[in-house]
Amino acid sequence: MRNFKLLFAALVLLAACTPKARIDCTVAQAPGSEVSVRLLDMNTFKVLDTVKTDASGRMHCKVDVKDGDPEFVYLFYKDTKIASLLLEKGSRVSVKADTLGNFSVTGSGESEKLREREQAYARFQADMDSTMDPAELSRIFIAHYRDNVKYVMGNMGSLTVVPVLFEQLDIYSPVFNQNTDAILFRKVCDSLKQVYPLSRYVKALEAETVRRENALRVKYMLDSAEERGYPDLNLPGLDGERISLSGLGAKAVLLHFWDSSDATHKMFNLDSLLPIWESWHSRGLEIYSVDVNPDKSAWASIVKAQNLPWVNVNDGRGIASSSVMLYNVTSVPASFLLTDEGMSAADLEGRDALQKELQRILK
Repeated sequence: MRNFKLLFAALVLLAACTPKARIDCTVAQAPGSEVSVRLLDMNTFKVLDTVKTDASGRMHCKVDVKDGDPEFVYLFYKDTKIASLLLEKGSRVSVKADTLGNFSVTGSGESEKLREREQAYARFQADMDSTMDPAELSRIFIAHYRDNVKYVMGNMGSLTVVPVLFEQLDIYSPVFNQNTDAILFRKVCDSLKQVYPLSRYVKALEAETVRRENALRVKYMLDSAEERGYPDLNLPGLDGERISLSGLGAKAVLLHFWDSSDATHKMFNLDSLLPIWESWHSRGLEIYSVDVNPDKSAWASIVKAQNLPWVNVNDGRGIASSSVMLYNVTSVPASFLLTDEGMSAADLEGRDALQKELQRILK
């Protein structure tokens, strides 16, 4: 019996210590109505609970929040979002809302910041919808963009900057739409990773930051491609040292994208690429082979096992590699013939057209 009492006491203590955040909400216009409590699950909402208000429109609920991992939680009345909250472990917030989406919140400074930024975004959208004058639209957009930058720079350690950075003018146009915004994204991401290393919201921001950094890198390479007639690449080889296309010094370069995890691609190396190499390398052809398999160890083993004599590179980013985006590679294998005259797609299957082109260039 004593052991049972001790176990019961331990369970009570454990229950008391669970990382719950409490929400007390009053929707005076909706007595006896259902309020949906939803968790932001990246770009969708996950319903946590549905709570009925009492005769005065009051309701309360508890939400699990892990230590150091705040959650975005939203209250809905029917299809209308009536409150937005950013809750930490142990938060106790009080919300007064109406059925139109207006609300106030106490007990959570982060939730108040979130409310203010949502209001600023709503005003921006309303202002954009109120005019068709291009000059006025530009003025409104620039003012909101600058206001967002100012907020983000002043709140580097707050998760409220995440929805700000992901704001959309419409479904196709982000508010942060400049390539150089990648620099701001990286600065914010690195700051938030120090504060909330486990947050899935920060992980989503990291993924978006990497995407933007790749786009910025692509733009830089495209801008620098004018002198060569094709975009340059600078990727790590087997020894980890970077090898650039522009530094090969060959009369012609066959740029080849492949996947070392695909058996047919491995056969293609020996059946098609190797004969081309043996026939034309001594006359000025180089092959620059880019593997899109993110498993660099497996790639290195295959290159060594096949004893591939040409330049082999892999940055470990797979299809997210900037090289894939830069050359608009949608499927592999894919090949391009690069010369001083520019770039052209290379058909390696029949090889007749390629042979004629190499004869012309490397005569």
